Amino acid sequence: MAGGVTVRSFVCWALALFFLAAGFAHFALTDDFAAIVPPPLPFKRQIVQLTGLMELVFAVGLVVPKWRRVTGWALAAYLLAVLPANIHMAIEGLPLGSLDTPAALWGRVALQFPLIALVLWATRAYGFGRRHRSRS
Repeated sequence: MAGGVTVRSFVCWALALFFLAAGFAHFALTDDFAAIVPPPLPFKRQIVQLTGLMELVFAVGLVVPKWRRVTGWALAAYLLAVLPANIHMAIEGLPLGSLDTPAALWGRVALQFPLIALVLWATRAYGFGRRHRSRS
């Protein structure tokens, strides 16, 4: 890409914008997000606010190059941790904004795994795209 911006860097910035918006949405729509927190978990509003804050921190980590790798690992773990809420949402048919059909709800669940892979690749957290040095 022009000006020294790599594809990975561009993807990190795009992910940062996504998680920035999602993080703020957790505060603007706290009750809506609290409805998808699985029933056994207490303090639903606080969980939503904490995860919103985490997403804002992840957004910052994605745009600071020296923090990207650790942010990638933490964000991948976070995305796995919130997967039960997405599954609960799909099983119960709980709408969240425009996600109100079974296809959209289950699509959100299915897209979690490619999103994790994209985060790991873009942040080089898992070594995706790393060149292996030959031992000579």
